[in-house]
Order: sequence, then structure tokens, then C-alpha cells
Amino acid sequence: MSEKVSTRGSGAKKGAPKYANKFAYVHNKGSKKTQMILALPVDGLCRRCTDQIQWRKQYRKYKPLTTAKKCVSCQLKKVKKAYHILCDDCARAKKVCAKCQDDGKIIDDFNPKSILEAQKEDQELERRLANMRERERRSYRRKIERGDIKPSDVPDLGDDDSDLDFTGSEDESSDEEKLA
Repeated sequence: MSEKVSTRGSGAKKGAPKYANKFAYVHNKGSKKTQMILALPVDGLCRRCTDQIQWRKQYRKYKPLTTAKKCVSCQLKKVKKAYHILCDDCARAKKVCAKCQDDGKIIDDFNPKSILEAQKEDQELERRLANMRERERRSYRRKIERGDIKPSDVPDLGDDDSDLDFTGSEDESSDEEKLA
């Protein structure tokens, strides 16, 4: 049987694409799903599989799992990450890639922050931002989103605003001076 080759009608091979992309793909900044996908860790994989999953995330081709899959090794429904075929326990025990089962160099970029630590940091940031004026709050959120500052760099103003005096003593004194 002959092998099918991508050719034009005359049998000549195709050349370069007629129109190349002029700019890179840009994610929808306001999308909750995109933020969730980009936040998912990529760990326990070889370099090739890591690059593949990073590419999928970058170009919005990544589709997260909705339910756990069955591990091909232990046959339990423990695979919680998309495109993996081994659960984390089996992959660590066998020292292989959880996606392609290659026993080469495994990249262990396990996220040291747990979900609870991340929630605590978010609560701390919200507490710090709650003590600010709306304009300052939006400004700091923009800077964090752009990556100009870290959430830990947001100043803590505290609950009591002791440096602010709302008694109006300055206004009264200026009125008295005008009358005199």
C-alpha cells in the first residue's frame, strides 16, 4: 500500500504557508478558566512532556480533567492531572514520566505552596487592600497583575488610621481666622 503524502494535485510537495502569524497569541485577561489553567502546576514529567503541556497552556489548547482518570499501573482512579496516564504515587515509585513513562530525566518542579498557604496569602492581600482607598486598591491590583510588584510588597496600613485626623479642627481654625 502506498503511503499518503501531503501534496498538491500535481504531486508537488507543499511549500511554506502562505500567511504566517504576525503576532503571538494573547490570552483573555479576564477569563477565570484561563487563570485557573495557567496556575496549574506542571510536575513529574520529562522535559519533552513538560514543553508540550506548557505549549498547550500558552496557546489555550490545554483541557483540564473534570473527573479523575484511571492509572494504568495501579488501576485506581487517582490521575487528577490532564494528559497524565500514571498517578503521582506510581510515577514517583517507578521514577518515570507520568505522561509518556520515559525513565529519563524527570523535572521535579513541585509547587512548594499548598492550597491552604495560597488561600492564606490571598486573604492577607485582601485584608491589606481593604484598608486602602478604592483608587489605591485598583492601582495595586494592576501592578500585581502586570508583575511590577509582589503581593507581599503591598503596604499594611493597619485597621486604625491614627495618622488621619477627621475632626475638622483645621477647617474650624481657618474659619475663626477669617472672622477675626
